[in-house]
Amino acid sequence: MMKKIFVFLLILTGLAWMISCGTTKERIQIVRDAEDTLAGQNVTGKSYIARTVAFYNQENLFDTIDDPKINDDDFTPNGRDAWTSERYKRKINHLAQVIAGIGRRETKAPPVIVGLAEVENRAVIEDLIHDPNLDKYHYGIVHYDSPDHRGIDVALIYVKSVFQPTHTQTYPLKIYDDEGHRIYTRDVLLVTGLMDGEQIHIIVNHWPSRRGGEARSRPLRMAAARLDMRIIDSIQREEPHAKIIMMGDLNDDPVSPSVKEVLRAKGRKADVQPGGLYAAMEHFYRAGIGTLAYRDSWNLFDQIFLSYPLIEGTLKNKKDYSTFQLWKAGIYNKQFLTNRKGAFKGYPFRTYAGGQYLGGYSDHFPVYVILVKER
Repeated sequence: MMKKIFVFLLILTGLAWMISCGTTKERIQIVRDAEDTLAGQNVTGKSYIARTVAFYNQENLFDTIDDPKINDDDFTPNGRDAWTSERYKRKINHLAQVIAGIGRRETKAPPVIVGLAEVENRAVIEDLIHDPNLDKYHYGIVHYDSPDHRGIDVALIYVKSVFQPTHTQTYPLKIYDDEGHRIYTRDVLLVTGLMDGEQIHIIVNHWPSRRGGEARSRPLRMAAARLDMRIIDSIQREEPHAKIIMMGDLNDDPVSPSVKEVLRAKGRKADVQPGGLYAAMEHFYRAGIGTLAYRDSWNLFDQIFLSYPLIEGTLKNKKDYSTFQLWKAGIYNKQFLTNRKGAFKGYPFRTYAGGQYLGGYSDHFPVYVILVKER
């Protein structure tokens, strides 16, 4: 036993030296590896359940069928993007491959819960979960049609043997342009359920875009943030110690006014108070790591927030994992998901760019958190 402890001290000493000498990006990767190494050892004699919860923007996951009720003409075989069955099937296979890999290195399993954005309808999600990469995990679906002018929705998929929904609901985001006309966008999805018998509330978002400029469109995202806060407040009134995971493509960064002023989310766990939110992706953003790139600049629009009860067991040197607690957060940015050459080397390898079919995955990297508790 003493020999094992000595070996771990040597590992930690070496990691401390490397962390102090490396670049910011290298430091984050070293910390990830350190967590994985230590978590893989049964130092305390205890075993843990580890569950991955993820979010992934699918980049226009449309089927090939023209729906007269929505603006999907481009995504048809004769449309501008020549969206054929072959291209559709390839995209489904690609996205399923990605989802199956999120968090697998740490948990040896795919995500238990995945929030999705930019899906056209339930049918495309059915195709996604029945792809050979995912079919054996028996995912269920929560999906509602939104009034979005592009015809895209948010949704949630879940491993039915681990998570059982008990309540689902959508909340419309009612926002208006300068002339008082309603801007039809994505609803907010709330799914409450039991994960390994423990109640968790999941809120899935896709906030309004920055079309027209960040400053001009900012009030729309501030309104979206206020709607999320109303949902969270309503949950916490009924359940003060509620475990809430809010996720989505916010079209805003972790330091944007919508996050800092409305959500009041904190980037340091020690700063989070009961009733507050922890911004699990903020430290990546401050290190210059993002989930999408535009004009040689990275943004981190894909975010996950956790309520205080999901981190309190690890605060002030506590190690209470009797219920689910945050272990780590990550951006799933494997090399195969990035452009390998050219002007956009390192950017997400997307399906389309500038009207040209590239055959990639998505213009966003997925994000995830891993929750653990003692068995």
